[in-house]
Amino acid sequence: MSHQSDLIATDIDAYLAQHERKELLRFITCGSVDDGKSTLIGRLLYDSKMIYEDQLAALERDSVTHGTTGGDFDPALLTDGLRAEREQGITIDVAYRYFSTAKRKFIIADTPGHEQYTRNMATGASTADLAIILVDARHGVLTQTKRHSFIVSLLGIKHVLVAINKMDLVEYSEERFNEIRQEYMDFSARLDIPDLHFIPISALLGDNVVDHSENMTWYEGSTLMNFLESVYIGSDRNFQDFRLPVQLVNRPHLDFRGFCGTIASGIVRTGDEVMVMPSGKTSKVKSIVTFDGDLDEAFPPLSVTLTLEDEIDCSRGDMIVRPGNTPQSKKQVGAMIVWMSDEQMVPGKEYLFKQGTKMVTGNIDTLRYQVDVNTLHRVDAPTLGLNEIGRCNLSLSESLCFDSYRKNRGTGAFIIIDRITNVTVAAGMIIDRTSGDSQVDLWESD
Repeated sequence: MSHQSDLIATDIDAYLAQHERKELLRFITCGSVDDGKSTLIGRLLYDSKMIYEDQLAALERDSVTHGTTGGDFDPALLTDGLRAEREQGITIDVAYRYFSTAKRKFIIADTPGHEQYTRNMATGASTADLAIILVDARHGVLTQTKRHSFIVSLLGIKHVLVAINKMDLVEYSEERFNEIRQEYMDFSARLDIPDLHFIPISALLGDNVVDHSENMTWYEGSTLMNFLESVYIGSDRNFQDFRLPVQLVNRPHLDFRGFCGTIASGIVRTGDEVMVMPSGKTSKVKSIVTFDGDLDEAFPPLSVTLTLEDEIDCSRGDMIVRPGNTPQSKKQVGAMIVWMSDEQMVPGKEYLFKQGTKMVTGNIDTLRYQVDVNTLHRVDAPTLGLNEIGRCNLSLSESLCFDSYRKNRGTGAFIIIDRITNVTVAAGMIIDRTSGDSQVDLWESD
């Protein structure tokens, strides 16, 4: 028995070591209401054998009482966990699920389709590497499909897969697939989506999800699972511009002073010359300390503690960078904002602006325009309401160290907080007009 226990422990250790080496892909499912987002995730989990027997038994019972398939297996119930979601048959909150295959491990964010939950969708998309946008083959590209596509582009997600779902309800028509494909391409031509793909599927029946469909022999591309396992994301991260927002100054005793934080971008090595922003003081990295021991180099998204050779002033909210490769530092900032509050935006009102570990006060000085997500045209508006998106000028109480969001997600994103209620009222992406990013031309054009 002891020998068997040792073997089991060895097997578990080997499995965990292999699992840790797998590349992680974070992706979201989004689209309009009832396009089949939760059903698709349930199908992926089911067909990849990632459901335990007791979960499967409970799912079969729930399919009878809460399902939308007439008592048959309803994979959507795997992710629609809230009672209100099951009763209404919709997704309200962002539901996260985890699974892995032999090639990769995945974190899925199942985001809501209803317009009033667009803010939840933006939350789920903020950390994603890839977006699956589902389109109902019967209805084509709808307003919410366009809204989500716009947000996906705005949040800098480079890889987008348009899954044209419910092909079984249009008799697996190649003509219908091509119509929707062209309709989406016409709309998205002005969006910044560098890697765009289309796959016809039936999430409920499993066509082209994990295995190729016998009903769509005209489609010769990869299945959805094969695409998820093979899409290349290695070049998406910014390893050039070292940025470490300081979260904590750690001084457990007189002989140790370290600066803790999560590396937002770039690579740091012991001996590197670094600069603390905004003071401009320089030093060299003495050591890179982690829970598992010291490292010779570190990269995102590792959480580390840097010790420096010199005693220089550095506190929470500062940013450690490299001399000669520094972020912008300004009080006046241009940004795209997704408004997330029922209370309308008030230009000139004082809000809290939180970027990484930095918190400053300021106001929205000017709303330059609101974006019509259907046409991508600029619209004059006095304010922004719930789920509306606009281009704003911010006036801050002190200088903020930042990169444009297109260049660096970690230092180009921020949230806006109401000072009275402490509620997060908006999420923002900084636009740097001097960077030459492709996003600048898009949002500055008519």
